Amino acid sequence: MIIREIKETEMKEALELVWEVFLEFEAPDYTEEGINEFKKSIDDINWVKARDFYGAFNEKNKLLGVIATKDITHIALLFVKGEYHRQGIGRKLYDKVKLLNKEGFFTVNSSPYAHEIYKHIGFIDTGKEQCINGLRFYPMIINFK
Repeated sequence: MIIREIKETEMKEALELVWEVFLEFEAPDYTEEGINEFKKSIDDINWVKARDFYGAFNEKNKLLGVIATKDITHIALLFVKGEYHRQGIGRKLYDKVKLLNKEGFFTVNSSPYAHEIYKHIGFIDTGKEQCINGLRFYPMIINFK
């Protein structure tokens, strides 16, 4: 498996993977407002361009998962295709951006679905569950310096 930056020509495929996985695993925890707000974000070219995207690709160059960071310290997206869950792909994506992060910490606004996954990595809650524009999340942080 190769973890590398997603090329501009691959961005459409990456965002389709994010949307597909969101609908399957995250959307059941959200209202229609939250689902629409998430879609609006990933459809916003300026929102996308303000983030760095990395993908996990198999030996046939098939995209299996995506991570996106903002300012290298905030994880904005972390999605792995359902059939590849529990195979360490999310961890490998996280490890890639961790290597690039010289600040020594990450923040994330974790969805309810991913909350336990982030805890497993070592993130801790910095506040209680919140809901903004229908998007439910737990603010979290990890320090690794």
